Amino acid sequence: MTFGLKSSLLLLVILLFIDCLHVQAKECKPSGKIRGKKPPRGECNQDNDSECCEEGKLYTTYKCSPTVSSHTKGWLTLNGFDKDQDGGGPAECDNHYHSNDIPIVALSTGWYNRGKRCFNNITITGNGRSVVAMVIDECDSTIGCDSDHDYQPPCDNNIVDASRAVWKALGVPEHERGGMDITWSTA
Repeated sequence: MTFGLKSSLLLLVILLFIDCLHVQAKECKPSGKIRGKKPPRGECNQDNDSECCEEGKLYTTYKCSPTVSSHTKGWLTLNGFDKDQDGGGPAECDNHYHSNDIPIVALSTGWYNRGKRCFNNITITGNGRSVVAMVIDECDSTIGCDSDHDYQPPCDNNIVDASRAVWKALGVPEHERGGMDITWSTA
């Protein structure tokens, strides 16, 4: 009987070790860096406290995002999806601008998944509330500091860049909007 218990424990330890290796293999690591360029005068839109690239600063890039689960951890940011706002060009999913009064989001490159999440809904939970929002854009984690990206740095790999309607539905006062820990899942 003792041999069976020892064998079972050894098997359990081996399985746990293999599981840890499997999780580590899915870890998202930086894919590189880009060097910031100074934006031309008046070309970086700083609406919603957006950051402008700095000359010579190195910015980390990612081709992946953390694994999606039923409670994926992310960082919610505020984005303007209307023309001439800090979101840059039109949305990647349909090449149109969108009203900030509807619950819409842009996801980091890995989560955006080459457009496979376009027009799908996700449930965002934060501040003790939840809201369903539609994915319409990519928050590019692979490149930035150029006119296509409004001279802003690449997004981190865990960004859910949301319209003001998302923030409002989560009950976050206007003066506190900008960045918040959230979880999200497919709706």
